[in-house]
Amino acid sequence: MKPVTFGMIVGNRGFFPDHLAKSGREEMIAAIQKAGFGVVTVGTEETKYGAIESRAEAARCADLFKKNRDTIDGIIVTLPNFGDERAIADTLRLANLDVPVLVQATPDTPGRMTITDRRDSFCGKMSACNNLKQYGIPYSLTTQHTEAPDSDLFAKDLNWFAQVCRVVRGLRRIRIGAIGARPSAFNTVRYSEKLLEASGISIEPIDLSEIMGRINRMKDSEAEAKLAAIKKYVSTDQVPADALMKMAKLGTVIDTWMQQTEVSISAIQCWTSLEEFFGVVPCTVMSMMSENLMSSACEVDICGVIGMHALQLASETPSALLDWNNNYGDDPDKAVCFHCSNLPKHFFKSVKMDFQQIIAGTVGRENTYGTCEGLVKASPMSYARFSTNDLEGTIDGYVGEGEFTDDPLTTFGGAGVVKIPNLQRLLRFICENGFEHHVAANMSNVSSAVQEATDHYLGWNVAIHE
Repeated sequence: MKPVTFGMIVGNRGFFPDHLAKSGREEMIAAIQKAGFGVVTVGTEETKYGAIESRAEAARCADLFKKNRDTIDGIIVTLPNFGDERAIADTLRLANLDVPVLVQATPDTPGRMTITDRRDSFCGKMSACNNLKQYGIPYSLTTQHTEAPDSDLFAKDLNWFAQVCRVVRGLRRIRIGAIGARPSAFNTVRYSEKLLEASGISIEPIDLSEIMGRINRMKDSEAEAKLAAIKKYVSTDQVPADALMKMAKLGTVIDTWMQQTEVSISAIQCWTSLEEFFGVVPCTVMSMMSENLMSSACEVDICGVIGMHALQLASETPSALLDWNNNYGDDPDKAVCFHCSNLPKHFFKSVKMDFQQIIAGTVGRENTYGTCEGLVKASPMSYARFSTNDLEGTIDGYVGEGEFTDDPLTTFGGAGVVKIPNLQRLLRFICENGFEHHVAANMSNVSSAVQEATDHYLGWNVAIHE
């Protein structure tokens, strides 16, 4: 994944101590680089102390940002003193990068409040935010009103802001493969391509017959590399050789098509066309893609894979698509999340390939090999669901956090017990607002960043459950 690079604006105001702008610039650059991120900012030879105070300096900084448009993922406004609020807003307006903005202010030290060292950035941050609001420029805030660049708290906020930037960058430029048509019974996965396109999300469809046709033209030798990768990925001891070869061909065709069409993630028709007319389930192929950060969702659930991808962009770890599926005993804050399953290996305590027990009752066991079966390991959990609201012309969603537990569970497929605070309130919210039973999950704590990115910067209506 492309590393995150920040543009940086150092605020300064002439009648406040200039030396604070100089040292503050150096401290912020050090903090950004220590965290492993890149930084683009004007040099000390281009403006006074490399800070922005006048209209001319704002234009100079904006020109630099525009030259690095394809590199900069977000902008950090740092206020080592009060700062010039107009110059900050002008820089952002002139650059017109349309990326997330983080406003940081450095705290004063009680014993250094004379005219020589007084910052007043506490106050200046309000003026900067006031001007950004007037200019219609969205921005994010640090956890506390003032934070030192070298503090642990700012380091956490900087990492959070990088998550926000990755989600915004990734969703605005994504191309999703819709492989096959949604199953006729799955009205829940209907969506609006036009609403998604308005947010920069493009859909590239391909009919399942084209996938089948390309497979029929393949020689076994063309799928040997994928076959070896499947056997290396998961235990296949109980799976017939012809089923493994079918999976390998399916995976090879999908991989090739995605490369040719520059598609990054996918949603695939399964139930029950592939089983009836091809003789395997696509679960392992999809699991491998998700494990490699190329999220893949069942039943052409495009909005489901967007949730998977958003969580993955924030955490940089694999996501899964699950069903809110069962209660867990009498505990109101626990539930069973399940799929049959294509979960990435990252989620499992241990995993093996098996047949799909539900569909096997209809099409026969021999036609349903390829599921990844096992219990989900204990872990923190973030979840997300997005949906196109065609009647209102909006994209709506919800995010939140909980945990996968070690509670015992006797079932098949891929399943885990989740514990979520106030789960009953969340379930009522899902039902009252007509959200789908599918939910994206990730073993991380990134819900706040995903909500900030999608709600604040993409303009979706995204609630956070707490």
